[in-house]
Amino acid sequence: MTAAANQRLRLDKWLWYARFFKTRSLAAKACAAHRLRINGEVVSKSHATVKPGDVLTFPLRSDIRVIEVLALGRRRGPAPEAQGLYDDLSPPEITRRKTPAGDGSGRPTKAERRAIMRLKQGGI
Repeated sequence: MTAAANQRLRLDKWLWYARFFKTRSLAAKACAAHRLRINGEVVSKSHATVKPGDVLTFPLRSDIRVIEVLALGRRRGPAPEAQGLYDDLSPPEITRRKTPAGDGSGRPTKAERRAIMRLKQGGI
């Protein structure tokens, strides 16, 4: 094995380097809350280590993220550098289709309001 294959990094530190969490302590709290999985196994400690090739699964805001670790990184750099540390395996978001006005949901448009007013007043 090469030296690069033996390298590992703390999970909370890697999540912070990759910019998934704003602070390292927030990443550690997510680990302690049993919210992260490494290769399908629940992580309970922030000192769990990751290596290139590991797959992380964790909730972030309203999404479930599935991330493959590509590199470990040496610092918390700019966003383009952080995006090079992982490959996002999450399924694409289901885009919600905008409903057209007049389908009975939401507030009426200005034209619909005027039509309603004409009906209420008895005019055409």
